[in-house]
Amino acid sequence: MLKSYVSITKPGIIFGNLISVAAGFFLAAKTESADFLLLLTTLVGVGLVIASGCVVNNIFDRDIDQKMKRTQYRELVMGDINIDVAFVYALALLLGGTALLFQRVNPLSAVVVLLGYVFYVFFYTMWYKRNSVYGTLVGSISGAVPPLVGYLAVANYISLEAMLLFIMFCLWQMPHSYAIAMFRMQDYREAGIPVLPVKEGINKAHQHMKAYVIAFAVVAAGLFMLGEAGYEYLAVSAAVCFFWTRVTFRKVTDDNYVQWSKAVFKMSLLVVMSISGVLGLELIPLPFI
Repeated sequence: MLKSYVSITKPGIIFGNLISVAAGFFLAAKTESADFLLLLTTLVGVGLVIASGCVVNNIFDRDIDQKMKRTQYRELVMGDINIDVAFVYALALLLGGTALLFQRVNPLSAVVVLLGYVFYVFFYTMWYKRNSVYGTLVGSISGAVPPLVGYLAVANYISLEAMLLFIMFCLWQMPHSYAIAMFRMQDYREAGIPVLPVKEGINKAHQHMKAYVIAFAVVAAGLFMLGEAGYEYLAVSAAVCFFWTRVTFRKVTDDNYVQWSKAVFKMSLLVVMSISGVLGLELIPLPFI
């Protein structure tokens, strides 16, 4: 039973978002004082809020999930967990996460994570995901909140650097999400979810993805230009952006779009992990520097 309750929080999504939380935290820690306990508290608080959003997503998407092969055996679809119990569970996770951020981190981080929660649950899950091709764009806003919260946990104020970080992760979400939609296009089509590859076709989605990847690379370079991220960041971000661009700009056809989109998706994960990792490494003082 415990495994079922963990499963409906979507641990993979939580882990991916916590990587971006660490990226924001590490970036702010270059100029502001921070410690490991603050990082751990921030990760736990944000993780609990994200878990709550994922539970609500599972509750609300039961009708969609039963139409998709990938999700038709989820616990809430199968009736293994009572809906009312799941709602209370989601509420407890939300209250626990926001209270932890408010009391142990700072009120600003709690407010911003709640705004991200509202965008994910109400605007994305309950509205745009089902009714608009722009659902992915709305979802990207909530997806870019975790790194911003990581930054605010340390800095406790919104700066130009924080806004660039937010925009950068908004841009990252788009090709990442479109890639998922493309290699799972049949599931999305059967569930009636109007994502861009389904509504406008592979070629249109490909054009958008190329534009977003280029925009991401430009904004990523902008963080270095502000003077906070170091040369290590510049080297790593330039390298992964180059390879992501190279993969994304490959020719896409009806015969290879599944393999291509999986390659773009894997590169997107490498991008966010590499950038987060190098920002953390730059905080480590090296004796020969």
